[in-house]
Amino acid sequence: MIFRMKMAGIRELSRPVAAQVSCTACELGRLCRAEMAAGDEAFVHRRRLGPGETLFTAGTPQSALYAVHAGFLKSAKHLPGGGTQVVGLHIMGDVFGLDGIATRSHATDAVALVSCEVCAIALGHADALMEVEPASAAHLRSLLSRHVARADEQMVTLGSLTAQQRVAAFLLDLSDRWAVRGYSPRTFDLCMTRKDIGSYLGLTFETVSRMMSELREAGWLAVDGRRVELLDRPAIEAVLSAHS
Repeated sequence: MIFRMKMAGIRELSRPVAAQVSCTACELGRLCRAEMAAGDEAFVHRRRLGPGETLFTAGTPQSALYAVHAGFLKSAKHLPGGGTQVVGLHIMGDVFGLDGIATRSHATDAVALVSCEVCAIALGHADALMEVEPASAAHLRSLLSRHVARADEQMVTLGSLTAQQRVAAFLLDLSDRWAVRGYSPRTFDLCMTRKDIGSYLGLTFETVSRMMSELREAGWLAVDGRRVELLDRPAIEAVLSAHS
């Protein structure tokens, strides 16, 4: 699939982007293919971001639907007392920014964790496409439903699980998400620092490190920086299913 890239605002990176996902495995792929079938590929743009670069910030107008083609990003929400909390991790193939569709205003910041490529479909044009393409409208409703379900799961994780269970749930969720995209469910990149993982799970940096050390010492997990290997997935699943 060939995209016509919008050159304004795209800068070349001195280092290559991280591993990519195929367009067929991307959650936004169905809308992209529908646009191209209609001859509207000019409305699909790809933008490159460097590590730490912000794609959009909370409160700014939303102009597009986004999907990660390469690399990883995080969503962060500003807290009333100052600071931010990580509320989302987006790996290759993920669609993000859906929480701003109703208000047409972004609810979070989106920040690149590594060198990234992000695909975007102009929101106004996507609206017009869905009016004449029922399959595309149904696909967007499915994406929104999954977004709500993931938000609900995160609330349960933060509200009812122990620290060890939260870390286990995070590892298993990432394993499943990598597998869906054709990568190994056993050995994968955590994508975020321990500090960001802690923010995402409602834990301190020290607690995340301690919980991962416990899993490693039990022989269930191998850790090399941000790279992990699930040595005994059933044992980690048992941690998650155990009563608090």
